[in-house]
Amino acid sequence: MTLDQTIDTVISAAVRDNVIPGAVAAVVDNEGLRSIRSYGVRSEISGDPMTDDTVFQIASMTKPITGVACMQAVERGLLALDQPAGDVIPWLADVQVIDRFDESGPVLRAPQNPVTLRNLLTHTSGFTYEIWNSDVAAWIEHTGAPSTGSGKLASLRHPLSFEPGERWEYGIGIDWAGQLLETVSGVSLESWMRSEIFEPLGMSDTAYQCNATMADRLAATHLLDGEQWKALIPSDRKTLPEFDSGGGGLYSTTLDYARFIQMLLNEGELFGRRLLSSETVSAMSSNNMGQLRVSPVTSHNQILSADFEFMPGVPKSWGLTFQLNEEAVPEGRQRGSMSWAGLFNTHFWVDPKSGLGALLMTQTLPFMIPQVSNLLEQFERATYKAITP
Repeated sequence: MTLDQTIDTVISAAVRDNVIPGAVAAVVDNEGLRSIRSYGVRSEISGDPMTDDTVFQIASMTKPITGVACMQAVERGLLALDQPAGDVIPWLADVQVIDRFDESGPVLRAPQNPVTLRNLLTHTSGFTYEIWNSDVAAWIEHTGAPSTGSGKLASLRHPLSFEPGERWEYGIGIDWAGQLLETVSGVSLESWMRSEIFEPLGMSDTAYQCNATMADRLAATHLLDGEQWKALIPSDRKTLPEFDSGGGGLYSTTLDYARFIQMLLNEGELFGRRLLSSETVSAMSSNNMGQLRVSPVTSHNQILSADFEFMPGVPKSWGLTFQLNEEAVPEGRQRGSMSWAGLFNTHFWVDPKSGLGALLMTQTLPFMIPQVSNLLEQFERATYKAITP
């Protein structure tokens, strides 16, 4: 079977069996798209079909784009990976660590090590998400601080859950990396992304706010209710977020993100424009946290996310905003591939050794429930089976 036919077999069956309501799947190499296929519906209410240019909330797939932006600033001497972040934003010099809880609430202490940009980009800073960390969830409940996703700048100002550099734990560090970039550059994160990444790559459907044409193609978020997918009605929130979230918040399309992946496969260059040096791309796709390893994630909000681990049984490290598999995945990606995902089950990987990347874009919650995790694995195996001679 051809690549298209192989992918069709997997994803069409998933839509037919109600594993997902709809998806766009793509495979890209350094020359461009090798396959892009659309399945199912954007919304179970409207019945509008998924299309190649459907717009998705990509959530944490924003993080690698922020990482590229920050590494552009490093190349230009505006930021340094191992400089204390508190030298740029004084609040970060005074951030404290949750030491324990007693009868009066959380007890804080000063950290022994400063938070650095490298910590922030590798999730080793101590900043965490309340969805996946009970200590910071308890601190938010005790203090009444705004939650992650509220769009309030104060939602970033919570204490560390552990000593910087002590371990890996997924968190809001890349939001803080975006704040560092804004501070040293004097422009908003979106302005930097637009001029330095989106315009050179032709990513015209990627932004923090949807314009009218993007809104017309926006996929609804679907929540699994029993065995049925229910489209959520968008809120009429009129207030814009107080900051551009480096850790989430972008809208994009499969076509646009495929160009971002293509740029990485070409070691920082696309369409005659160099966004990063090949040395910087190599650094981003290398282990940047030493002997530490990525650990399974436990959810404290099962409505939003299941417990999850990508590529179970394969040791994983972290580059500069990418998860890296330290061994080859059986019937799948090669060692050293870059990957991550967004909360609404948008997924990608970049496999430089095989010269390809792939995207599986849905708009569903909870994140990484078994049926979605299994589909991602099936899609990966099908992709490599089709391209392997």
